[in-house]
Amino acid sequence: MSDRRHNFNAGPAALPLEVLQQAQEQFVNYGGAGMSIMEMSHRSGIYEQLNNETQALMRELLNIPDHYHVLFLQGGASTQFAMVPLNLLTGGRVAAYVETGSWASKALKEAKLIGETAIVATSKPDEYRRMPDLTNLVLPEGAAYVHMTSNETIQGTQFKSFPDTGSVPLVADMSSDIMSRPLDISKFGLIYAGAQKNLGPSGVTVVIIRDDLASGAPEHVPTMLRYDTHVKNESLYNTPPTFSVYMVNLVLKWIKAKGGVAAIEKANAEKAALIYDEIDRSGGFYRGFAHPESRSPMNITFRIADEALEPLFVKESEKEGFVGLKGHRSVGGLRASAYNAVPYESCKALAEFMADFRRRHG
Repeated sequence: MSDRRHNFNAGPAALPLEVLQQAQEQFVNYGGAGMSIMEMSHRSGIYEQLNNETQALMRELLNIPDHYHVLFLQGGASTQFAMVPLNLLTGGRVAAYVETGSWASKALKEAKLIGETAIVATSKPDEYRRMPDLTNLVLPEGAAYVHMTSNETIQGTQFKSFPDTGSVPLVADMSSDIMSRPLDISKFGLIYAGAQKNLGPSGVTVVIIRDDLASGAPEHVPTMLRYDTHVKNESLYNTPPTFSVYMVNLVLKWIKAKGGVAAIEKANAEKAALIYDEIDRSGGFYRGFAHPESRSPMNITFRIADEALEPLFVKESEKEGFVGLKGHRSVGGLRASAYNAVPYESCKALAEFMADFRRRHG
């Protein structure tokens, strides 16, 4: 479609055009039911089938073992910041946090309201420009879990590997890079991710949780904030975000048709390289924010050496059909979020625009 923008928004973010077109076709009459999926009861057989199929697709694409549950919850990753310690930080134990940027700090802030916490690794002294080395992670005695943020959306950094935390469950916020690369799910006790970056629209949060962590929440934890509530009811305890789950279903089918997560990872690396290569060959005109070894293929953050040019860069880019290139308000600069659904052509066009802007203003 010629009127589509080059969408580099950080979230809600780009969705595959094919998925949007399919949803458009099915919007009024889903599966011959004579009504939209948005109008159906979540207790209907049609929706329950969709719910089950979407769980099965998640399991297939990420190779999730049988002793894990897949949940579709509400409240975004921000609710999980509290829900994780409410359920897992019990009996006077300590929650271990890896502090890597804006979102990791927000998760830590919520956990501090609930129980004792400890920062076991941090990149704060480096202004969160890199991910800390977790090779020799030392955990406090009585650690309830280790929490990490796999990809910092605002700073544009990503962990390239995950630590072995032994018997202490590893919990990861993967909101901005889930489904972007293969994972060994068995390394984790719990993974959560807001859908609005790589999985679908806003409104649904995916939780992948190991059996042994899905029960045992203290009695005082409210019903809706207990993982066992949603496990027992297959994510249907209350009215779920039905349309968002439907869209996740279509996105997962799109990923499968593209060759699965490994193929998506290869495509993402090629897309990100177009933009990072322009940054690196600019002779200092552009400066990457993240250290090269921690660069995220999902969120590419950079500055212009003459920072006074950044508003002009955003203004000119918008005239050329680019959206979402202004950096987060908390750190400034520029950011291109090249999630799974962002086409190669958009990243190529951005790299060409950056080169042209450099030639005109360098």
